[in-house]
Amino acid sequence: MSKDTLKETHERMRKTVESFVRDLAAMRAGRAHPALLEKVSVDYYGAMTPLAHLASISAPEPRILIVQPFDKSAVGAIEKAIMKADLGVSVRVEGALLRVNVPALTEERRRELVKQVKRQLEEAKVAIRNIRRDALDTMKRHQKDGAVTEDEEHRGQTDIQRLTDQYIKQLEEVAVDREKDIMTP
Repeated sequence: MSKDTLKETHERMRKTVESFVRDLAAMRAGRAHPALLEKVSVDYYGAMTPLAHLASISAPEPRILIVQPFDKSAVGAIEKAIMKADLGVSVRVEGALLRVNVPALTEERRRELVKQVKRQLEEAKVAIRNIRRDALDTMKRHQKDGAVTEDEEHRGQTDIQRLTDQYIKQLEEVAVDREKDIMTP
């Protein structure tokens, strides 16, 4: 029983870290990165469609993204969706493609983004701790039901705490790397 609980806990914590990394990647850090437009949805023939499904996105230069729609008739809708997303970028239509200019960040904006990273880090840590609490509760329930011995429960608690520490350390490393990336002009 405890191996199943540990495996499920490991999987849930891994997904939390992946989600945190995705959220940070979508944060504008002064450099053009295709993930910046990941959450943009376009009203395409009445259906909200992710931009990545309608166009290829590339970053040929540090401050420019090129959005090349698969359907040339969607250029106007894509432009409107990017502007509506309020990402602090400017969009210029050049025929069948869009050039998205990502302006340099001010020092003040960089500090705000670092605060946002720290806030998201805390939320991710809380999520990891909640997963730990659920796993520990499950272990206690199994011990009360007689499915595992007291020693197995204690070993399981130690393993769950080790897993928790490992994933929190991983979250902190990702956050530190992202903060460095944001603060680099």
